Amino acid sequence: MKTRIGITFALVVGALLLIGTVFVRLQQAQTPAQPPPHRSPPNMPNAPNAANAPNPPNPDPLADVMFPPDLIMSRARQLGLTDEQKAFMRGEIQRTMTSFNELQWKLQDEMEVFHETLKSSQVNEQQALAELNKVLDIEREIKRLHIGMGVRIKNHLTPEQQGQLQRMRMAPGMGPGPDAPPPPIPQ
Repeated sequence: MKTRIGITFALVVGALLLIGTVFVRLQQAQTPAQPPPHRSPPNMPNAPNAANAPNPPNPDPLADVMFPPDLIMSRARQLGLTDEQKAFMRGEIQRTMTSFNELQWKLQDEMEVFHETLKSSQVNEQQALAELNKVLDIEREIKRLHIGMGVRIKNHLTPEQQGQLQRMRMAPGMGPGPDAPPPPIPQ
């Protein structure tokens, strides 16, 4: 039984990371282009090369209001989750994982079709955009599935448990996570 729960938990964490990656990629694609940063003249020694600097990841805009299921389940005892809450959350995670896997396969199939559409030297724009819409519709379903699960899980937490999770995220060593906004600068 513990092995089954462990496997389910690992699948959920993997899926949530994948969903987060899709979300960040879509968010980056929707971000308006920024003007190039000011560069030092090329003849200056030891000038930083802004073109080679990695782009910092965009922070998750929902990190301060939503709680990752893996954080909740890994801290179930500290949060004082009831058996009913744990059972509800496990059920939501399992249902979401099942739907997510189906959508991932569907997305992969549609991406292959979209890729084939764009392969030729002369692309039918209407067909390409129609295929793109199919891909975007599935990605939208994945986001909706993920957010819906997060909302349902959050709604099954008491305000006290939500406050504890907020404090846990800010605890030293725990950190807010890689997608959370940076802490405010003290004045």
